[in-house]
Amino acid sequence: MKKAVVLIFVLLVSCKYYSFTGASIPEGAESVQVNFFVNNAANEVGSVFEPGLDRDFTNAVQEMLLNQTNLDLTNVNGDLIYEGEIITYAVSPMTATADETAAQNRLTMAVNVRYFNTRGEDDDFEKRFSFFYDFDAADQLQSIQAEAHEILFERITQDIFNESLAKW
Repeated sequence: MKKAVVLIFVLLVSCKYYSFTGASIPEGAESVQVNFFVNNAANEVGSVFEPGLDRDFTNAVQEMLLNQTNLDLTNVNGDLIYEGEIITYAVSPMTATADETAAQNRLTMAVNVRYFNTRGEDDDFEKRFSFFYDFDAADQLQSIQAEAHEILFERITQDIFNESLAKW
């Protein structure tokens, strides 16, 4: 009986630094700060500026961290800080038909992320994360954009989470 009580106590205490989502929260970290991800995609050849993409992606990062950790979201002096910029948002043809027109297009999004752990600078990094969404060339970007953003944001934010907190 004593062993069971000790085991439960250890599990409850360790949950402060580990979650069932695979997060390994740095010891002492209680808050996370997500700075606005600036949309610099128009600066890259072939990319386009998509209004609101910066806001939507910043919100997706915040939601991912709130859903997968027990950290409090703050605007200043966070124990863990995420920031960066959207560097690519481009549509390119992927496959061609017999009459040399595009049969499929690919929407690619890339984000440069800087992560700072004020509790342990060895964990800090700057890294590029990207993913793509393929769609039929007959479809207009606006008609598939909501679904594409959901998939792109989910994959990129999960990769950011894995790199910063899951250490995969």
